[in-house]
Amino acid sequence: MSENPSANTQEVSSEKKDINIPESISSNQDLIPNKNNVSDAIDKEDIPKEVPTADDPRSRVNKNDLETAGFTIDEFASLLSKYDYNFKPGDIVNGTVFALESKGAMIDIGAKTAAFMPMQEVSINRVEGLSDVLQPSEIREFFIMSEENEDGQLSLSIRRIEYQRAWERVRQLQKEDATIYSEVFATNRGGALVRVEGLRGFIPGSHISTRKAKEELVADFLPLKFLEVDEERNRLVLSHRRALVERKMNRLEVGEVVVGAVRGIKPYGAFIDIGGVSGLLHISEISHEHLETPHSVLNVNDQMKVMIIDLDAERGRISLSTKALEPEPGDMLTDPQKVFDKAEEMAARYKQMLLEQAEEGEDPIAVMNV
Repeated sequence: MSENPSANTQEVSSEKKDINIPESISSNQDLIPNKNNVSDAIDKEDIPKEVPTADDPRSRVNKNDLETAGFTIDEFASLLSKYDYNFKPGDIVNGTVFALESKGAMIDIGAKTAAFMPMQEVSINRVEGLSDVLQPSEIREFFIMSEENEDGQLSLSIRRIEYQRAWERVRQLQKEDATIYSEVFATNRGGALVRVEGLRGFIPGSHISTRKAKEELVADFLPLKFLEVDEERNRLVLSHRRALVERKMNRLEVGEVVVGAVRGIKPYGAFIDIGGVSGLLHISEISHEHLETPHSVLNVNDQMKVMIIDLDAERGRISLSTKALEPEPGDMLTDPQKVFDKAEEMAARYKQMLLEQAEEGEDPIAVMNV
C-alpha cells in the first residue's frame, strides 16, 4: 500500500501551527535566523551571557568546597604518600611474583617499574629452576640489591636474605654449643666441606675422627661442633672430633681405664682410638723412664690399656696415660703386659690419690705429673 506524501506534509505543518512562540522571541529577529527553527532560539536562552576565563577566580575550586567532599586535603595527601616509594639498597620489601623467565623473575613491589631478580639470587642453595623456589602470585620478602637502572628497574635477591639469616642461626647455634649433623659434599687436601644452614663450612683434617679414608666421607652425615663462626671473613670452621669426644665424654671419667688401639705415632706421642674417638698418649705419659721416641715402645694397631687423665670438652681432647698404670717405674719399657694386667688395680690407687690430693687442696694436674 503506497503512502500519500502530501498528507504527511500537511500533518507536519499542522504540528508547527500548534507551537506557541513567546512574544519576546518572536519580536527579536536577530535571535531567530530561521523562524522555523524555534528550538535553536530556545537553546540560546540557556547560554550564560559571560563565561569566566581560566584566570578568573570564579573558575577555581574553593577550599571550602573540598571540605564538603568525601575526604579532606590532608586525607588526600596521606593517600598519595602511600604511593610515594623511596626504595634503597639494603631494604627488605614485600613483593608479588608475576612472571618467571629463563634468566630470572619479575616481581611487583609497588615501584613504577617491575623489579627483576636474577636466577643466581633466588636461593642460597643450588636449585634446578625458579619454580623450585617461587610460584606465580606468591608474596614474599625480597632484598633490594642496587639503585634503579636507566630503565627505572630495581634488582632484587632472596639469597641475600637467606644468607643474613643463616649467619644469625649459626651464631646462635655456636652460642648454645650445639651439636649439628651435616653431609660431606666434597673433600680436599686440607679436610672436608659441608653445608650448614646453606652456608659452606670446612672441617680441618685434624678435626676429622674416623677410620675411613677422607675421600670416602662424601655423602656421610657427621656430627659436628663449631670451632669458628666469622661472617665478616666468611669463615665457618667445624669439628667432627669435638662432637665425638663430647658424646664419648658423657660416658667417660678421669681415672677410668679403657682399651684402645694405636692409630698413629708422632714424635710427640701416639693417637689411641678408644671406641671411635681419638685420645693422645703423650710421650711424657708413656713411662716414668725417659723415651727418645714412642716408636721404641709402640706400633700402629697395637691393642693396649690406657687411663684417662684429662677430658677437655671445649677443645675436644682426651689425654691418656700408661705411666700412671706402671706398678714400677719403667715397666712399660720392659714388661708392657704386666702394666696392662694390673691396670685396673693401679687406676684405683691413682683415683684414690687424686681424691686425697683434692681434699688437701692440691692441684690434680701436678699430681698427674708425679
